[in-house]
Amino acid sequence: MNAAAQNLDVIGNNIANSGTVGFKSSTASFADVYASSRVGLGVKVAAISQRFTVGTVNGGGGEYDIAIDGAKGMFRVTDQSGAVMYTRNGEFLVDKNNFIVNAQGYRMTGYPAGAIGANPVELQLPTANVAPQATSTATTVANLDANAKVIYTTDTVTTPAVNGSVTLTAVAPPAVTGTYTFTRNATGDIAWVTTPPDGDYGAAPNLITIDAASANPGGIAAGDITQVAGYTNYTAAVTELGKPFDPKLSDSYTNASPMTVFDSLGNSHQVMQYFVKRPAVGGTSVYDVYYTMDGQAMAPTTEAGGVWGNPQQFTFNNAGTLTSAPTVTLSFAQPGGTATPADPLSIAVNYTGTTQYGSNYKLVAKPDGYTSGEFSGINISGDGSLVASYTNGETQVVGTIVLADFANLQGLQPVGNNAWKETAASGQPILGQPGSNGMSTVVGQATESSNVDMSKELVNMIIAQRTYQANSQTIKTQDEIMQVLMNLK
Repeated sequence: MNAAAQNLDVIGNNIANSGTVGFKSSTASFADVYASSRVGLGVKVAAISQRFTVGTVNGGGGEYDIAIDGAKGMFRVTDQSGAVMYTRNGEFLVDKNNFIVNAQGYRMTGYPAGAIGANPVELQLPTANVAPQATSTATTVANLDANAKVIYTTDTVTTPAVNGSVTLTAVAPPAVTGTYTFTRNATGDIAWVTTPPDGDYGAAPNLITIDAASANPGGIAAGDITQVAGYTNYTAAVTELGKPFDPKLSDSYTNASPMTVFDSLGNSHQVMQYFVKRPAVGGTSVYDVYYTMDGQAMAPTTEAGGVWGNPQQFTFNNAGTLTSAPTVTLSFAQPGGTATPADPLSIAVNYTGTTQYGSNYKLVAKPDGYTSGEFSGINISGDGSLVASYTNGETQVVGTIVLADFANLQGLQPVGNNAWKETAASGQPILGQPGSNGMSTVVGQATESSNVDMSKELVNMIIAQRTYQANSQTIKTQDEIMQVLMNLK
C-alpha cells in the first residue's frame, strides 16, 4: 500500500505540473521485496525515473522566452550563490542589472561575444550605445546615359550634326546678333531661315547662310551673311561655349548624386559625385568625376579661388563597359572641422559594374559606416546568438547561449523549481552552442510545454487506485484471519 501511495504521488505530481513550462514527467519503478528466510514481504519503489522526452514548442512567448527544439541540451543557469543548475524551462526575463534570469532569479549563462568555447559567463544585455563606425568603403554602380550632351571646358568650334538652333553674335556692323534656326539637307548643306534682327537683309522667309571660312567663326562679321534663293553648299561653323565645372551651376555637369558617409564620431556628411561628359577620344567615351563633401572639394578633387581641378577620369569603350580603374580613393583631412575634430576620412569607392548605355542615368551607392545608436531590443537566433538591435539600424552579437547535455540524464538530481544538479551518476556536462556539437537548436520568443500526457496519467491513476484498493483488501483479510485466531481461545 505504501508503494502504491508513492505511485499515486508521482502521478499526482505529473498532473499538477502538466502546465509547467519545460517540466519532465516521472514514472515510479517497482521491485519486489524478498528475504532468504521469508518470502512475500511485498513491493518497494525501486526508483523514480524521469522521462526527458521533448514537449511541444509553443510560439508567442515573451521577448526573452526561449525553447529548446530537440532532446539534446539543457539551459545552464546559476543561482545567487553561483551554484550551477540545469533546466529546460525557458521562461526568461531581464532583471534590474540587465542579466537574463528566470522567475527564481537564476541567471542564464553562455559564451561571451566572439568567444565560442570559452568558459561560460552570466549573460548580460548591453546598456551603452554602440560605437560609431567611420565609412571606409562604398560600392557604387551607375549607368551614364550614352546620349547625354558633351560639356566642353573651353569654347569649341563644332559643326552641328542635326537640325537645331544656335546663338550668333555680331562683331561688326550691321548688328545681326540673335538666335537662328537652321536646317540641314540630305547632303549636309546648311540653310538659315530665321530673319536676321537687322531689316537690311530682307524679311522672312529669306534664306541666309553662314560662311564657315569667316575669320571669326564665333560671330558674324559684315559680309558673312548672304541672302540666297535656296540652299547653298556651305558648312556652318558654330562656337560651343565652354562651361568649366562649378557645383553651383547645373549646366556645368551632366549628372550628380549624393552619398551619406560617417566620420569617426558618428557624424554624417554628404558626399556628392558630379559626372561631366567630355568629348570622346577616338572610340573611347570620357567622363570627368568631381567630388565634394559638405560642399567642399574632396580629394582627389581640388578647388582654389573658384577653379575646380584634378577630377577622376572614367573611360568607356564602344560597348559601354568601364575601362578605367574601378576603384577611387576619396579623402578628407578634417571631416569634423576645428569645432568637432574627427579622424581623417579615407573611402575606397568601387565602381565595378558601372556602364554607359543609351538609357537613363541611374546610380546606387552603398557606403559602410554608421552613427552611434542606443540599445533597442534583442533577437535570439537558432544557434543561440543574442543579437542586439540599436536605434541606428545596426545589430551585433553580444553573447551566445550555452547548452549542456549529460551521458546519463537519469543521474541528475532534481532540486525543485524545474532544475537539476550534476551528480557523479550523471557525469560531467557536455557543453556546446545550440545547433553544434550534437546540441539542439533554440527558438526565440517560444517555450517548451511539459511532456505530461494527461490521458496516460489518468489511466495510470486508475490503475494505481485499483492496486491500492487491492492491497488494502489483503490487509483486511489478514486482519480477519487474526481475529479468527484470537477467537480460538
